Amino acid sequence: MARIFVLILGLFLTATSTTAQQSDSIESVIGNQLQAFNDRDLQEAWSYASPNIKRIFENPQNFGLMVERGYPMVWDNRQVEFLERREVNGAQMQKVMLRDPSGNLYVLLYQMIETGNGWQINGVQLLPGNGVGA
Repeated sequence: MARIFVLILGLFLTATSTTAQQSDSIESVIGNQLQAFNDRDLQEAWSYASPNIKRIFENPQNFGLMVERGYPMVWDNRQVEFLERREVNGAQMQKVMLRDPSGNLYVLLYQMIETGNGWQINGVQLLPGNGVGA
């Protein structure tokens, strides 16, 4: 009986540790890319994009221009808070709340995929009801 308990406890701790590491890794990828945009380091920001994103935009400059024009709250982010994360069709979906320089809050949904290079950002969606000042 004690062996079964130890086995179950070991499996639980392993699963908990893996989930925590996965969450830290996903959050660090998103956080690092957000910092790279603040630093205007397009090459670094590009390194966190998935192969699909890289195929679409072809180079860091095109990618940066798209983010600057289409996601100004990502281009100039001030405060970042990671909200809930869930799995959808094999991809991890991470909600992130950002504050822009004017103090407006936005919630974005990041689609994360695991590649041979670790977790990468495969898309970002601005969720409705954003841009409210606080």
